[in-house]
Amino acid sequence: MQVTIQLNGRPYTAEAAPDTQLLHFLRDAGCKSVKCGCETSGCGLCTVHMDGKPVLSCSVLAAQADGHTVTTLEGLQKEAEEFGGFLADQGGEQCGFCSPGFIMSVLAMGKELGADATDQEIREYLEGNLCRCTGYQSQLRAIRAWLAAKEGKAE
Repeated sequence: MQVTIQLNGRPYTAEAAPDTQLLHFLRDAGCKSVKCGCETSGCGLCTVHMDGKPVLSCSVLAAQADGHTVTTLEGLQKEAEEFGGFLADQGGEQCGFCSPGFIMSVLAMGKELGADATDQEIREYLEGNLCRCTGYQSQLRAIRAWLAAKEGKAE
């Protein structure tokens, strides 16, 4: 079947079998930031934005995305680099394997919750993003600093 999406701001059409996961459809389109971790919706590595909301691309069929807007890390380079700097400054990026999905979730969370988000709200929003290298405290510090900077407040 033919699937057409707006991918990172551009129309993209390709053939996909009815059971093709959006994860594989996007990787075939060259979006290598979309990583395959567990394929059971449990790790967050494959997080992308569909119509502005974070989704796990391993649990969405490409056919379900037909007609929708899909954004990957490749489409959010400026924002991703900005937050990535905060993540590196706080020691929250170690091996980097989880970073693309984590950053996609953080960017969506920043838009949805804003700078006044509590630590508990941040943790709840990001609870599906697994990182095996950090204890999450450095990531939480990076998020706090990034949110404060976005609001023009010193952290």
